[in-house]
Amino acid sequence: MSRDWDAEQDFLQAYAPNDYPSVALAVDLVVLAVAEGALHSALVHRGMHPFMGGLALPGGFVGPRESTGQAAYRELAEETGLDLGRMPVHVEQLATYSDPDRDPRMRVVSVAHLALLATDGRILPALSAGSDAAAAAWHPVHQVLESTMAFDHAIILRDGLDRLSGKMEYSTVAAQLVPEEFTMTQLRTVYEATWNTRLAAGNFTRKMMPHLQDTGRKSRAATGAPAALFTATRSPIHPPLTRPGTGVEARARE
Repeated sequence: MSRDWDAEQDFLQAYAPNDYPSVALAVDLVVLAVAEGALHSALVHRGMHPFMGGLALPGGFVGPRESTGQAAYRELAEETGLDLGRMPVHVEQLATYSDPDRDPRMRVVSVAHLALLATDGRILPALSAGSDAAAAAWHPVHQVLESTMAFDHAIILRDGLDRLSGKMEYSTVAAQLVPEEFTMTQLRTVYEATWNTRLAAGNFTRKMMPHLQDTGRKSRAATGAPAALFTATRSPIHPPLTRPGTGVEARARE
């Protein structure tokens, strides 16, 4: 054992990292929330080159003593003012982006994260630009995907939307975008906003009910009759829901 340890120490002392091409590590964040019937993403306008003024995902370089998760939380707070540690949010790694030419400065590999913020469907959390962001604001996802974005951020944003859209077919992940207790209308609105379509209310309710738990409580609606409040279970949706236009029409449009 000691002989192996000595050999390893000799190897490490002789190892020369500069003999290999350097690669910078970064993070980017696809932060999604629903308001006024639309799916929004928190985006920034870059305050420096490259792509100065361009629309971009919040993100930046990983520090020498940080994990990618720690860097993602830090960069988001610095560039948009959003503190995910204090918010109802679901965060997961989305994908790694490593095209050699994705950043004109140098070889940069980015680990993208998908963050789903819970809202009441009316008000989005306030954003405040900082760090190297000239501005920060919420943008409707389906509209911004038709625009030009910095780096490969349009691809990352599209991948984030596709990840969420796909998981909503077979899981209750859509409940991460509504309060812990929600009405059926709030949940259906998330599906409609994400899938960019209209869904038949009765058919949607019938398919979702086996995967929800009725709390026995009612919403305190400002107008109209109070609606039942539900929480989501972790049971998979089977058979899966199918997005209209993706092949099998499992639901009728209104």
